[in-house]
Amino acid sequence: MAQEYAVETLLRPAVELYSVAACSSAAVLCLAAPWSMALTPSIGVGGACCCAMLGAIRLKQANVVLRYRRQMRRLPRYVMTSTQIPVSHERLFIGKGFRWDQRHTHRLIQTYRPEFRRYVEPSILYQQARKLEARLEFAPYPLRKLRHLTRWDHPLNPVRPLPPVGGLPRLHAVEPIEVDVTLPLTERVGHSLVLGTTRVGKTRLAELFITQDIRRNEVCIVFDPKGDADLLKRMYVEAKRAGRDGEFYVFHLGQPSISSRYNAIGRFGRITEVASRIAGQLSGEGNSAAFREFAWRFVNIIARALVELGQRPDYLLIQRHVINIDALFIEYAAYFFAQNDTKAWDVIVQLEAKITEKNTPRHMMGREKRVVAIEQYLSHARLYDPVLDGLRSAVRYDRTYFDKIVASLLPLLEKLTTGDIAQLLAPDYMDLQDPRPIFDWMQIIRKRAIVYVGLDALSDSEVASAVGNSMFSDLVSVAGHIYKFGVDDGLPGEPANQKIPINVHADEFNELMGDEFIPMINKGGGAGIQVTAYTQTMSDIEARIGNRAKAGQVIGNFNNLFMLRVRETATAELLTKQLPSVDVYATSVMSAATDSSDPHGKTAFTSNTQDRITTTSVPMIEPAHIVALPKGQAFALIEGGQLWKIRMPLPAPDPDEVMPKDLQAMAGYMRKRYVPSEEWWDSVSDQDQSASLPPDMLDDDLDVERV
Repeated sequence: MAQEYAVETLLRPAVELYSVAACSSAAVLCLAAPWSMALTPSIGVGGACCCAMLGAIRLKQANVVLRYRRQMRRLPRYVMTSTQIPVSHERLFIGKGFRWDQRHTHRLIQTYRPEFRRYVEPSILYQQARKLEARLEFAPYPLRKLRHLTRWDHPLNPVRPLPPVGGLPRLHAVEPIEVDVTLPLTERVGHSLVLGTTRVGKTRLAELFITQDIRRNEVCIVFDPKGDADLLKRMYVEAKRAGRDGEFYVFHLGQPSISSRYNAIGRFGRITEVASRIAGQLSGEGNSAAFREFAWRFVNIIARALVELGQRPDYLLIQRHVINIDALFIEYAAYFFAQNDTKAWDVIVQLEAKITEKNTPRHMMGREKRVVAIEQYLSHARLYDPVLDGLRSAVRYDRTYFDKIVASLLPLLEKLTTGDIAQLLAPDYMDLQDPRPIFDWMQIIRKRAIVYVGLDALSDSEVASAVGNSMFSDLVSVAGHIYKFGVDDGLPGEPANQKIPINVHADEFNELMGDEFIPMINKGGGAGIQVTAYTQTMSDIEARIGNRAKAGQVIGNFNNLFMLRVRETATAELLTKQLPSVDVYATSVMSAATDSSDPHGKTAFTSNTQDRITTTSVPMIEPAHIVALPKGQAFALIEGGQLWKIRMPLPAPDPDEVMPKDLQAMAGYMRKRYVPSEEWWDSVSDQDQSASLPPDMLDDDLDVERV
């Protein structure tokens, strides 16, 4: 067979069928008329068996060629319901595919040669059927129905349309034999990066990973900036199917009335983390660096005072005291004097009565009289308290100058405390009438819970970015605590010292990331954080960070790379430049003729014909191949640089998918407001994409106390 030779050619006529026909004829003759083959009847039976065996071998070889040619135009359908997704506690299922090597590069290059075009491109009959459909669109009513015959999606239809996935099927058809592609779970701690343009399958790949994380009873945190109703539905269905719906939390900025609540600065290991999480979102470029440092110091002063007063910091309290520091100064002074100088207030009241506009220091103009009196008392009393001294330094600033240097801080706090969002990011812990749960990352990790974070970025990208960045910053802080002390720190009993996998799925992560994201992927693995980030191009990361070196630093921390179809050549080269060059074989026919110089000789000329085999070094894959990937297919560089070609299963609808009414309302809102994500599998899914969910998904009896 052709595969046994140096130059493999599968795009050719299946000549093995001639041998099959000859062997079949010989076997029939050996049985029906052995005398025609000069055989006795008993020997004829043995001869028929031998011919049949040889024919079966040649038929198997012919089937390889026929299947290879057939898949060049249409791949076999790969459909899988959610319940059929294999879940292993050792490996992560990705899809079906094969490991790419030199043979596949050689086969792929062959498909571009003109002599093989008729095996790769759609047949003439197929092209005529599509032209007929275009003409019948404007035909009278009875004739218009004929289009349904050519569009009939069934194997018996010889001209059925190709699936709407685009791209080149040949990229996956170069290997007829597929296997299940999996990634060892031990490799996930090295983090994974998924690159692909819009609507090519990133969300479907995310659903595969998230489904397995939920069923393995692991922590699963999903950041979804744009809001995908189908992803939310998939997470809830899988959580309920795994019996974990009581551990399912939804945080959504677009639906604060039914969203869980979260305080991004309410939990910390060191008090300075509060200031770092807030000031870290301010610009640090150029002249803004000085204002950022002052904002950090000022927020740190306020946070220290709140903690000393027994109050939990939140964005509302920080904003209130940034706008008016006098109230906090007076409140903390009362707390301090009550413990250290009980007679101080008598003196302060007397000083306050003597204060007028004329004897008020210039830098204290505009301050309350009591603030001025406290400052005058402290300037003479020999009392020292670091928190009180910090507040004193803040109130001693000129009011106009102070407003200017906090001007960069106030817009950020306004984004996080305006409207109903304030109820989500600054929850009232004492309001027992509010049924919405409050969560923090340490609680989520200890409970091995599932969290969906919808940031409503299409409505307000600024707020979405600020909230997402603050959540990342908080998660980095929690990871640092876990790395140092473990998950069970502070709980009774002996610590288990067991590392809990924390799966973080960040869709459109370039919209969320800041400087905090780099240490999370760089050092978070020690705390069990496993990040899977999804974005379109490398330029998105660079544009967000504003620094090419930092963008390279981010990408360099992802050990696993999944490359779907991309439109940017530089993004495609992120994969192709990491692959070696391979040698491919090519055949060329050479013929020559030589005239004889002897006029009396018997030979007038001599001719020579040769088949020459040459080798050429070419890249294993080109950026153009990645640009031409069909939807739902990807190249994956995993397990230390092994290149795999993968296609993901199309989702089939599950009849038992149900959601509670409040999540139905949220999903309907998301479907109305957002552009649906990858819909390339709609040809096999009967799910309704309208604002309301199908009747079979309604269930009034579900308990939704956690959502």
